[in-house]
Amino acid sequence: MERAFWVQSPGEGEIRAVPIRDPGPGEVLVRTLFSGVSRGTETLVFRGGVPASQHDVMRAPFQEGDFPGPVKYGYLNVGVVQNGELQGKTVFCLYPHQTAYVVPASAVTLVPDDVPPGRAILAGTVETAVNAVWDARPRLGDRIAVIGAGMVGCSVAKLLSGFPATRVQLIDVDPEQQEVADALGVEFTTPEDALGDCDLVVHASATEAGLTKALELLAPEGEVVELSWYGDRRVSVPLGENFHSRRLTIRSSQVGTVARPDRDYAQRLAVALDLLADPAFEALVNGECAFDELPSVLPRLAANELSARCLRVMYQPQ
Repeated sequence: MERAFWVQSPGEGEIRAVPIRDPGPGEVLVRTLFSGVSRGTETLVFRGGVPASQHDVMRAPFQEGDFPGPVKYGYLNVGVVQNGELQGKTVFCLYPHQTAYVVPASAVTLVPDDVPPGRAILAGTVETAVNAVWDARPRLGDRIAVIGAGMVGCSVAKLLSGFPATRVQLIDVDPEQQEVADALGVEFTTPEDALGDCDLVVHASATEAGLTKALELLAPEGEVVELSWYGDRRVSVPLGENFHSRRLTIRSSQVGTVARPDRDYAQRLAVALDLLADPAFEALVNGECAFDELPSVLPRLAANELSARCLRVMYQPQ
């Protein structure tokens, strides 16, 4: 028997014993080394905040159970293949928090040799950022702001800062996020000191105030790319005053659809894993816990008692 983390009911998690079968043809048995807790989405799931209209959309690839619970949820898993041609290889999989599991070989992606397994848990987050940048379509010389210094916002800012002649600012209400911005090599500022006349603003703070600020920072004809997931919360958007006269645009970006028709899901994930060779991304992981501690740690994370941007879950070797 293996073990898996389940959200038993909103705000309550538990470790369950789970059986796994032997792998069949075309399948792999993976023993987990690390998994990651995506703070925004997974704490929303933990709190029971997925609206009924989004239950199907929000399903993770290997989710078991249904929202709001009991549900086994998660999608940042790195482990070692135990059988077949890939035996001994480190792989990433969109699988929940579980000590070992069997999936089709097509569901795992090889982790490049120059990417440490503990950093590879960020692949799903960086994949979201890659998709957002494809949606945003930045141009040479753009003036860009990214609002929200969480996992996704930081990843987007890091990727956008590599475009030539662009001005990129990472904006957050917490001045202590200066530290992660410095580690990523991105300019940081708080909302009151942010530069305006932006051609593009990527919003990832999941707050009304952040979205309002995003619109305020735009130059005429500018665009906000909305990455925030609000779950079952209603959000007010200031579409009065000069929103129309300045011809502003708000568009959504969501990782469930590949933003480029010439790329597929596997290619997008491979891009993300290649990007993680950059050690600067290690700054996004600022919390760790053992797998057995998840039932006690998740409530604290959901209640903002822990400030971990990405929580790395460590598994005992078997």
